[in-house]
Amino acid sequence: MLSIERDVRSVEDLPYELVERKGVGHPDTMCDAIAERMSRYYSLYCLQEFGGVAHHWFDKVTLYGGGADIDYGRGELTSPYRVKVFGKAAFRVGTAEIPVRDLMFRAAADVLREVTTGFDATRHLVVELGVVDHQGSGRGRSRYQPAGPEDLVPLRSGGLVSNDTNLLHGYAPLSRLESAVLGLENLVNGPEFKRRHPDTGWDVKVFGSRRQDTFSLVVNMPFLAAHIDSMDRYWARKAAIQTELETFVRESGIADFRMLMNATDRNGRPYLTALGSVADTGDVGVVGRGNRVNGLITPMRPMSIEAPAGKNPLDHTGKIYNVMAMRLAQQVHEKFGGPTQVHIFTSKEAPLERPDEVVVTAADADEAAVKALVESAVAGTDDLTAELIEKGVTLW
Repeated sequence: MLSIERDVRSVEDLPYELVERKGVGHPDTMCDAIAERMSRYYSLYCLQEFGGVAHHWFDKVTLYGGGADIDYGRGELTSPYRVKVFGKAAFRVGTAEIPVRDLMFRAAADVLREVTTGFDATRHLVVELGVVDHQGSGRGRSRYQPAGPEDLVPLRSGGLVSNDTNLLHGYAPLSRLESAVLGLENLVNGPEFKRRHPDTGWDVKVFGSRRQDTFSLVVNMPFLAAHIDSMDRYWARKAAIQTELETFVRESGIADFRMLMNATDRNGRPYLTALGSVADTGDVGVVGRGNRVNGLITPMRPMSIEAPAGKNPLDHTGKIYNVMAMRLAQQVHEKFGGPTQVHIFTSKEAPLERPDEVVVTAADADEAAVKALVESAVAGTDDLTAELIEKGVTLW
């Protein structure tokens, strides 16, 4: 059921706005990335070995940080990261075993290697499994205990139904503040910045607020202890980085702003880590506590509390419709301009191509054209599932 609402207000018209982004090296974001990589590796293995995907979900990942010896000019992990994954999955297809533990370890290791500096999985990682193959209420035995490849679901097989009851949201375009917050973290953790500033860490958190047209930005970014040999060196490097970030903000079109960098060092101690994250020293991460699908935490916007990372890409609408709502909002905005919101509601067992409700809020949109965009999107759920597995979609 599609409905179009015309009453939409731009977030730019609000007198006050707040936005946050947890960077790729933040423990919560690490968990999102690990959970999603686990789902992808598991799905790809099943496709390669059996021609279909076994039902699974790995969206309950936690990361218990390690321990580190940190001082000026020295940073070394002394206790490993511990990744715990809780969920459900098939452990075998008939008599053929699925190497779940190996897949989970490889997924965690690959992600952590990408978002830290100097990570060595053989020394720095322990993965603990809390995954079971128990049958759910109202489900057949073949769902998590398939007797053979015929019990698995091939890609683009059609006819699937929603695995849950979900409410999802998307909106477009990003506000000036949202673009600045997202852009700052993407810049600092981007490959070019890291090549120019190899002493910078990955656990970057950016906060932003706007009062009318005055902006305030807070950037927290650790440095790698091995590269910082004194407090004077720390202050110098921090000042250089902040100057570059302020230039980026000005060039993005924001003139009236102030920036606070590394508020934690107001106690006179530098913000240093061993590998680039507070996970080095025992901080904990959990799936779903960080960014939404568009990469931001936006309390002034409609925002789903679904944690899509690690969910089954075959039929879990908490993942599929989350991405769909965001993309639909962007498509409607690009076609008709103005602020756009998309809300999708579905109930358990509803066909994937027929969600219970789709509400599009756009002031100047043509109804027939919006209907065509929505119908194309929901008809393409099989393609979206294939994209999630084969190419990957960033959900944080």
